[in-house]
Amino acid sequence: MVASLFTNGQNIIRKPVVQGTFYPGNAIELKNQIESWYRAYQPEKFQKSIRAIIVPHAGYVYSGAIAARAFAQLESSAKYKNVFIIGRSHQGYFSGASLYPSGAFTNVLGEVKVNDSICSELLKYKIFSHPSYYHDNEHSLEVQIPFLQLRLAPDFKIIPILVGTENTAILDEIATILKKYFTSDNLFVISTDLSHYPSYKDALISDSLTVQGITTGDPYKFMSVVNDIEMSGKYANLSTAACGAAAVYVLLKILENEPYEVKKIYTANSGDVSGDKSRVVGYASLIVIEQENKSNLENQSKDVEFTLTDEEKKFLKDLAFKSIKYGLTYRTYPKVEVPDWPALHANCGVFVTINKRGRLRGCIGTFRQDKPLWQNVMEMAQSAAFNDPRFAPLSFDELNEIDIEISVLTPLKKIKSIDEIQLGKHGIYIKKGLRSGTFLPQVATETGWSLEEFLGHCAQDKAGIGYYGWKDPDTEIYIYEAIVF
Repeated sequence: MVASLFTNGQNIIRKPVVQGTFYPGNAIELKNQIESWYRAYQPEKFQKSIRAIIVPHAGYVYSGAIAARAFAQLESSAKYKNVFIIGRSHQGYFSGASLYPSGAFTNVLGEVKVNDSICSELLKYKIFSHPSYYHDNEHSLEVQIPFLQLRLAPDFKIIPILVGTENTAILDEIATILKKYFTSDNLFVISTDLSHYPSYKDALISDSLTVQGITTGDPYKFMSVVNDIEMSGKYANLSTAACGAAAVYVLLKILENEPYEVKKIYTANSGDVSGDKSRVVGYASLIVIEQENKSNLENQSKDVEFTLTDEEKKFLKDLAFKSIKYGLTYRTYPKVEVPDWPALHANCGVFVTINKRGRLRGCIGTFRQDKPLWQNVMEMAQSAAFNDPRFAPLSFDELNEIDIEISVLTPLKKIKSIDEIQLGKHGIYIKKGLRSGTFLPQVATETGWSLEEFLGHCAQDKAGIGYYGWKDPDTEIYIYEAIVF
C-alpha cells in the first residue's frame, strides 16, 4: 500500500506501507505479539516518569522484542497528550525536518491522530517546511505506532518528524525549537537502529561504544563517538554506527545542561535472531528519566575533583613509552597488567605530546570518555608517534631522543561567555557545524597570547572557520582543564 499525499492542506489518512512485512497485518496477531512482549518485560520502578525513549525500527522479527523492552517501561495506560516520533529519513537528504502535519496514521489497530495544531506552530519555522512526501514510504516512524497504541491511554496525538541532515548547526536549531515541547505531558520517541552490516563480533564492540556515547547525555560526545566508529576503518563492512544518529543528537541537544539521565535497557543485533553473524544490524532500547535533584547533583560533581598521584602519572608515562616501542615492532598494542587504581580506570579524554630535543614531534588526542584512561593513553601515544599527519612516523632510532607529555582532560563544559575562560587553566574546544578545533591550556601560557588571540588562532588554525569565527552565533565554545605531566 502507498501512503496518501497531502492536497490543499486537507486531513489525509496516512496508510501503512510496511504492515504485513515489518509487522503483522492481522490485528489479533499484532496485538497478541506486542502484548506478549509487554507481559515478558516487566517495567522497572522509576521514581520519575519517563520523558523519552530510544528504540529500533527494523522488522519486528528482528528488533520488535528490543523495542518492546523500552515501551514496556512506560506505565500501562500512561497518559501523554502528545508523542513526538522523530527519525532520520531513509528517503532522502534535505536541510531540515519534514512533518506529516495533519490527518492521522492508520493500521489494523485503528487510527492515531496527528496534532495539527502543534504541527502548524512548527511549520512557521522554515526549517520544518520540507515536503511531507518524505513520509510516504518511510518505515522508521510507522513501526513505533502499534507499540504506542497498545501501551498508552488512547487519546494521545502524534507529531511525526523526519530529519534530513547530519549538519549539527541545523540539528541544533531543530532541537531549540522542539525544546519547549519537552514537558511531562509529552513523550519523545526516537527511532534508530545501530550498526549496519559489520560482523557480529564487531557489532558488539561498536554498538557498545555508541550506546555509551548516548548514555553520556552529551550530544557532542555522542556524535564524536559515532564519527570515530565510522571513520576508524576498524569495522569491516560497516556503513553506519547509527542510522538515526541525527534524531538521537536532537534529543541529546534538548537534554543538554538539563537534569535528565539516559539509561540503557537492552542491546542485541540481528545475528541473535537469524544466526547469520557475518553481516548484522544492531539494536538498542534506552529511556530518559528526570534526575532527582539537579542542584544536588551539581554540588556533588563539584565536590569530586579528579586527581592523579605521582605513582599513577609514572605508570601512564611508562605505559605510553611501552605502547610506542611495542607498536614499532608488532604494529599492535601491548598486553599490560593495570593496577587496580580507580583513576587509571576512569573514563577520561587525553592528549599525548611527543617532543624531540625540545621540539614538537607529534601530538594526538581524544575527548572520548567512553574508554578507561590507561587505554586512551596507549592508543593516543601510538597515534602521536605514527599517525600525526604533520610528521613522518617515529623510528626506532629516535626512541632515546624523545620526551612524552600527557594531558589528561576533564569533561567538556559549554560556556555562555568568554569571560568564563581562564588563560593557562582552561583549554578551549571550538565547534561550528562539522568543523572543530582545540587548544590545550598550556598553549596560552607558551605563546603568551591574549584571550582573543587564543580564541582567534584556535578558530582559524584549528577549526578552520576564520579568525573571528568564534564570534559567530552558531559557534559553540567549550572549556576543559588538563592535568599535565
